[in-house]
Amino acid sequence: MNALTSDLSRLATQRVAGRGGIAVAADSRGTRLERLFQEGAAKLRLPRRDGGGLEAVLINTAGGLTGGDRLAWDIAVGEGAALTTTTQASEKVYRSAGGEAQATATAQVGAGGRLAWLPQETILYQGSALRRRLDVTLGSDARALIVEAVVLGRKAHGETVTRARFRESWRVHVEDRLVHADELALGPDIAAPTANRAALGGATAFATVLAVGGDEEHLLAEARDICGDVGGASFWRVSGTGKLLARLVAEDGYALRGRLVPLLRLLNGRAELPKLWSS
Repeated sequence: MNALTSDLSRLATQRVAGRGGIAVAADSRGTRLERLFQEGAAKLRLPRRDGGGLEAVLINTAGGLTGGDRLAWDIAVGEGAALTTTTQASEKVYRSAGGEAQATATAQVGAGGRLAWLPQETILYQGSALRRRLDVTLGSDARALIVEAVVLGRKAHGETVTRARFRESWRVHVEDRLVHADELALGPDIAAPTANRAALGGATAFATVLAVGGDEEHLLAEARDICGDVGGASFWRVSGTGKLLARLVAEDGYALRGRLVPLLRLLNGRAELPKLWSS
């Protein structure tokens, strides 16, 4: 090994680092952009949108994540404002050579505000490692629709994922009251747990959907029909706040989206999803 090769071997592999933030506010004309921040691999775009509210597209210009990468989003929705967030494409998490990728999102929604957090699916590849956290705080009479979907490899490409690490944590507060907490841990050996009928039953795609702050109880029966026999939905009131929680499981990403899209439309006031969901 020559001196140059020795020096290069000691250099840390360059990792993705991205932070992005958006704040919106309401005025007499509707919802307007108040602040936009982007750094590193995190970019935001605001496509034109019909109807009320704004839409923000979250972009990771690195094209994916792997061990040691960091991506963070900060969302602020002012009183009476409405914001829909989505991603440019599915987030791909590749094999890790060491460590885990970390993705975090924090959202503050003012009184009477509306947030739809609708990222496209996350695809976990063999040997990947991802830790993800979502923290949402709602003001009085604020509402949020939240989805996170995961696909274990791409069935159409013959990919099988037997080893990966995935940790996900959700915390949703209404003012200072915790109304929803969700924890998920998979791996490093995921073949046996996901094959278990009490878990995925051999399926390779799953999603969690949460509508909180509204009164979606009258939609529960329709939501259960969409989820089907291998999924489920329930409704609770926590400290006076209503929440509808749904779990979906499917054999692959295509089948998952076939159930996920109508469910999100139902819980989003039957509004259309961002156009990127159909591209």
